[in-house]
Amino acid sequence: MSKIRVAILQTQVFEDKKANLQQAEKLLGQVAFQNIDLAILPEMFDCPYETGRFPVYAEEEGGESFRACSAMAEKYGIYLAAGSMPECDQQGRVYNTACVFDRQGRRIAKHRKLHLFDIDVEGGQSFRESDTLSAGDEITVFDTEYCRMGICICYDLRFPEIFRLMALDGAEVVLVPAAFNMTTGPAHWELLFRQRAVDNQAWFIGVASARDGQAGYVSWGHSIVTDPWGTVVMQMDEKPGVRVVEIDLDMGERVRRELPFLSQRRTDLYRVERTKQGDR
Repeated sequence: MSKIRVAILQTQVFEDKKANLQQAEKLLGQVAFQNIDLAILPEMFDCPYETGRFPVYAEEEGGESFRACSAMAEKYGIYLAAGSMPECDQQGRVYNTACVFDRQGRRIAKHRKLHLFDIDVEGGQSFRESDTLSAGDEITVFDTEYCRMGICICYDLRFPEIFRLMALDGAEVVLVPAAFNMTTGPAHWELLFRQRAVDNQAWFIGVASARDGQAGYVSWGHSIVTDPWGTVVMQMDEKPGVRVVEIDLDMGERVRRELPFLSQRRTDLYRVERTKQGDR
């Protein structure tokens, strides 16, 4: 199939985990009649984006949020990229983890954020995910009935090598649950999505949480879809809501055929290669 109908769920993040899960269910219900194929939630959609909260809200795989997202995918018969949530392992490490579920509610992909958001911008945002989070070790690409897709989380977007590897591995769509802030969002959000789409001739879908000016970390919002030519097909504002966008995979195939630079790379001079394969 050449077209995918995607629901972008720009949710508000509440202190109450159950309220966050109920909000996702409510927004999905609002667009269920529109023949949705895939729905995407934001980064840390079930947990306030604060380093001290991550260990408190963290669950092992199969926990409350995991089960709720699996059930939503099965209930609505869709693929669900469940944003990201804090996940703990049996050794007590905590990860920023994105899971993707198929139409039967089975997990088909799992990505642990590779690059931890440790920044200190003079006069702007300061944040250290590494205070409580561990980094993942796998570049994540997975198959659907439509095409091969990749998924990453927020700060991963700033590292172009992983997306070239995704493209070379056949990814035609890249999902990016994210939470850019009021410093980085206005400066780089749209710029990065357009550039990654152009560089890799793929659809890029960024889904952010809505803006809450009273939160400890204030999200830029502005969930976005960019096509393989680098055009912004849709961009939301900062408010909570849901939008449905149709993406045309044939358009990406045409761009790659007409501008075949991925196949024209000088691999005799340079190349990007995986140096480690993850263990999941």
